[in-house]
Amino acid sequence: MLIVGNGLVITLDAESKVIKDGAVVIEDGNIREVGDTAGIKERYPEAEFIDAQGKVIMPGMINAHMHLYSTFARGMALKDSPPRTFMQILERLWWKLDKTLEQEDVYISAMVPIIDCIRCGVTTILDHHASPMSVPGSLDLCAKAVLEAGIRASLAYEVSDRDGLEIRDQGIEENVRFIKRCQEEKSPFLHGMFGLHAQVTLSDETLRKCVEAAEGLDVGFHIHVAEGPEDVEDALNKSGMRVVERLDSFGILGPKTLAIHCVHINEAEMEILKARDTNVVHNPESNMGNAVGVAPVLEMMEKGVRVGLGTDGYTADMFESVKVANMLHKLAQKNPSAAWAEVPKMIFENNREIVRRLFGIKVGALEPGAAGDVIIVDYDPWTPLTSDNYYSHVLFGMSGGLVDTTIVAGRVLMRNRQLTTVDSERIHARSRELAGRVWIRF
Repeated sequence: MLIVGNGLVITLDAESKVIKDGAVVIEDGNIREVGDTAGIKERYPEAEFIDAQGKVIMPGMINAHMHLYSTFARGMALKDSPPRTFMQILERLWWKLDKTLEQEDVYISAMVPIIDCIRCGVTTILDHHASPMSVPGSLDLCAKAVLEAGIRASLAYEVSDRDGLEIRDQGIEENVRFIKRCQEEKSPFLHGMFGLHAQVTLSDETLRKCVEAAEGLDVGFHIHVAEGPEDVEDALNKSGMRVVERLDSFGILGPKTLAIHCVHINEAEMEILKARDTNVVHNPESNMGNAVGVAPVLEMMEKGVRVGLGTDGYTADMFESVKVANMLHKLAQKNPSAAWAEVPKMIFENNREIVRRLFGIKVGALEPGAAGDVIIVDYDPWTPLTSDNYYSHVLFGMSGGLVDTTIVAGRVLMRNRQLTTVDSERIHARSRELAGRVWIRF
């Protein structure tokens, strides 16, 4: 049993309580009680106690769309002229990088950003993997990093036609195999989804094969949707339908499916997403960095579409993603009050619901029965922090670099900024060695 106490507790439960000098009790991986520190210590005198020393205690953050495999791109020079379109970014960077990855590259390139997640207080990620020259067993290598480090992750392999039918079929088989592994093991830390790249690289035949392969597995699809205008043009040319319409015609959408980005969709497509109860994931930094446009997330949410928040691999810091989402939609709407309610709903409510649908557990709240995923943030507010204004403090005062302690299922992964489950210096050193080799092969 573990108590995390003597802190300012932000519960993020249905009542969004803020408890001064509060504490959280974790037993057998789940939260048993939340209350005042003195009372809890009296009721559980034998429990291990972590003293937050007045810092903020809150649930771990969730990243609803991540690309662990993109690690070695940092600092790497392109060998072609600078991309001017989104498709050129894919062709000149990501579709060349993923083909360089060998077995150890997959493992190390997963471990490095997972370490960063722990340091930024992210305890659950939904990842989308690609390594076309090392497909078989690649999700197991990602899972190895996840389990060693101690976070939770949903993993999927992105099936695509772009590297030929043999590799496409390997991707289908890898998804099915890993999904079955997760279902057999019933681990609260691992979940499998059926990954698809995007409809722009998926033929009708491939979409049919994927839907058939997923039949009976009770999982959703993790797929990029209408990220760039090229995706829309391609869908219309292939089928006479827009992206969401084409995917819906194959039965891809649903309550366990993640439709990533949805930048270039219209009102009719929003209605389809709502009708199918499909989860959309917004990635503001990625959309800005790739210059693909501003996703109409405010309109989607107004229509009742569930929109979560991710980073698309741009960062491990979800506090950063919150800040960028807040500013992006204010600028796009030319309204300083825009997105004030929608962004916290994405990160604190919708991400939590998405994970519940996939894993079948409650995360993202400090309340009895929820997962014992807790972080301590070294934030000393210089104005009152209450249940009415906690989001303002999160938005303007907190960042991943202020996370002091990260706990998943009662297991301490970082304490006082010191990692406890992995040797980051060794991992980073090996990463630099492998990255150098990847850059030569790139």
